[in-house]
Amino acid sequence: MTPLILILFLGALTLAIAITPISKWLAPRMGMVDKPNARKVHTSPVPRMGGIAIVGAVMIVLVFLRSQMEIQQLAAIVFGAAFMSFMGLVDDRFTISAYVRLIAQVGAAVSMWFAGVRIQMFSIEWLDGALTVFWIVGITNSMNFLDNMDGLSAGISAVISAFFLVLAVQNGQILVGMLSAALLGSCVGFLFWNLNPASVFMGDSGSMFLGFVLACVAIKLRFVGQTLAVSWMVPLIVMALPVFDMSLVVISRLRRGKNPLTTPGKDHTSHRIANHGFSYREAVLIIYLVCAALGIVAQLVAVANEAAGLLLGAAVFLCALFMLWYMEFGPWKLNKISEEPTTASRSLG
Repeated sequence: MTPLILILFLGALTLAIAITPISKWLAPRMGMVDKPNARKVHTSPVPRMGGIAIVGAVMIVLVFLRSQMEIQQLAAIVFGAAFMSFMGLVDDRFTISAYVRLIAQVGAAVSMWFAGVRIQMFSIEWLDGALTVFWIVGITNSMNFLDNMDGLSAGISAVISAFFLVLAVQNGQILVGMLSAALLGSCVGFLFWNLNPASVFMGDSGSMFLGFVLACVAIKLRFVGQTLAVSWMVPLIVMALPVFDMSLVVISRLRRGKNPLTTPGKDHTSHRIANHGFSYREAVLIIYLVCAALGIVAQLVAVANEAAGLLLGAAVFLCALFMLWYMEFGPWKLNKISEEPTTASRSLG
């Protein structure tokens, strides 16, 4: 499996680097330019069609290696993710209702259940189904929420993909390993253009694609010899940063009487870090490091006995609760939050 993983990674890396300039050229001609406003950190217009480079790189390399994959589930995941990317592309261009997007996301997540991409934690099928849909929709939107600073969403996706890749190789999972390698290569290649100061943004077409695929990959992960009580925590810990950021934003907006789906603002984890003496680059790097540290903890949990795994999982949960308090009520709470008018047509994020 190792040679194929290397081919996938290098192929996706090369394609993402090569295709991104094409997306930069197309974006202004299609009216897809991200203009500065009160809730954004960039100060000049930036093309926001880079997501098609990520999507294109992943899909091209997987097509060439389709004979090595579990075709049915691969096709379902790629089709669902491509649909999410299309929805994001339409939203980037025309701005569609957050509720319409949410309905579409739920529909795509339900299709994953019928394709066999399922969380299996309970003996009650409808409960597993509801949890599967909630996870896929939640992670899809959490990665979309994180696309708020140069290199942030792509970098975090790269870190998460790298840890998923290692876990897949350790447990002999071809489908998960291949998808993770393709995602890792495409994200690293896109970062060549997206690191601060970014010359292109991925837009919703990229962030929703990444979130959807990562959510499905997390569901497909299996751990040889590990108990169910511990296994479910591993992907959750790897993806704890996106989950934390979305939880923080939702809690903060609800506490202020705002609709989390339709009230954009500078209330994300990255903004709160930057508001307390760190540059945007430093804020993004700090989040990278935290995400990597969580991946290392997840690795330990994956090979730990049940008692140690539960203890590590509880420690991560308690740290997350403390940081939620620290950022929302403690020293790092926001004194001023920039917001745009609340309308039903605003995007999630």
